[in-house]
Amino acid sequence: MTGLPAGTMREALIDTSAITENVRHLRALTESEIIAVVKADGYGHGAVRSAVAALAGGATRLGVADIDEALALRRAGIDAPILAWLHAPGASLVEAAAARIELGISSFAQLQAAAAAAAAERAVAVHLKVETGLGRNGIAPADAPMVFAEAARLERIGRLRVVGIFSHLSNTSDTDDRAALARFTEALALAATHGLAPQVRHLAASHAAIALPEARFGCVRLGISIYGLSPFADRTAADLGLRPAMTLRAAVAAVRRVPAGQGVSYGYTHRTESDTTLALVPLGYADGVPRAASGGAAVRIGGRVFPVAGRIAMDQFVVDVGDLAVEVGDEAALFGDPTLGLPPVEAWADAAGTVNYEIVTRIGPRVPRHEVGR
Repeated sequence: MTGLPAGTMREALIDTSAITENVRHLRALTESEIIAVVKADGYGHGAVRSAVAALAGGATRLGVADIDEALALRRAGIDAPILAWLHAPGASLVEAAAARIELGISSFAQLQAAAAAAAAERAVAVHLKVETGLGRNGIAPADAPMVFAEAARLERIGRLRVVGIFSHLSNTSDTDDRAALARFTEALALAATHGLAPQVRHLAASHAAIALPEARFGCVRLGISIYGLSPFADRTAADLGLRPAMTLRAAVAAVRRVPAGQGVSYGYTHRTESDTTLALVPLGYADGVPRAASGGAAVRIGGRVFPVAGRIAMDQFVVDVGDLAVEVGDEAALFGDPTLGLPPVEAWADAAGTVNYEIVTRIGPRVPRHEVGR
C-alpha cells in the first residue's frame, strides 16, 4: 500500500475488485441469485461504485432501503432491477414506479399505493414482505390472506406484478431461524393457493446465506459479506474466503516528544508512563470514528500497531508510538485487510461495543473515498 497523496489528510480506500470477487465467490458458494444490498451508501463504500462492482461479480438485482437511494442509482445510469423496501407513511410511489423500481410491500395500504402508481402501459413490480418473527415490518400473518388475494387480483388486471416474496431472519439462534424459515415456507404455500407464483423468493441475508442453506430458496440478499466483512462473531472474513474492501487511513498531522506523566487529550484519561512520542491522527467522531473506542482501539503506523491514547475527539486522536521514529505525513491505518497486516475493522467494533456493520457505515462524508482495484 502506498502512502497518502500529497495534501491528503484522511481517506477511505475502496477496493472495488474485492467487492466483485466477494460476490463471485458467494454466488458460487450459495449457488443462488444474488441481490446485492447497497443501502446506506453501499455500507459506507459508495452506493454506485458498489453496485457496479457487485453486478460485475454476477449479482442480478440490487437492494436498498428507501426509494431515494434507488432513484440515485437510476440517475447514475444503473439499469439493473432495484428493490426498495422501506417507505415513508403516505408516500407517493409514482416516481419510483416510473423509474422501474421494485417495491417491497409490507401492508395492504402499501399494496394499494403501489397499484395506484401503475401507469396504463406498465404494471408496478412488487415484492411482498411477510412477517416471520423479527417483529419489524412485513405483512402480519392475520393480514396475509387478504393481501395475497388482493395482490393476485391486481396482478390479473395488470396493475401489479408480484416479482418476489421475502422476509428477514433474526440470526438469534439456529432454532429461531428455523422457526422463521417454517413460517416463511407456510407463507409461500398460502401465496400459491391465491395464484401467486413469484419469480424470486428471498429470506436469507449474509448470515443465513452462508450458514443455513435451506433458507436460500435460490435467491439471497447479501450486504455485509459483499464488502468482505464477516456476519459471524466466531468466523473471520478470511475464514469465509472474503476480502475486506475498505481501508481507512490518515496522514500523521503532528508528532510530539513528551515526558512521563504527560496527560493526553480531553479528561487526561491517559497519562504517559515514560518518555514517549505522540502522533496525532486527523480523524475523529465527526468522521465516524467511534468515541466509545477511546483507549481500546489500535492503529498501524510504521508497520507496527499502537493503541489509541486517551479520548477520541471530534476531529483527531492521539497514538502513543513509544520510541518509533514517526514523521508528519506518515500513514496511520485504522483498519483494512488483516491479511495485509492491517488492524481488522472488528477490532474497532469490539473496542466500541458494536458490530463491524456500524463502523464502516458510519464513516462520514468528510472522509473522501478513493477507488482502487487489483
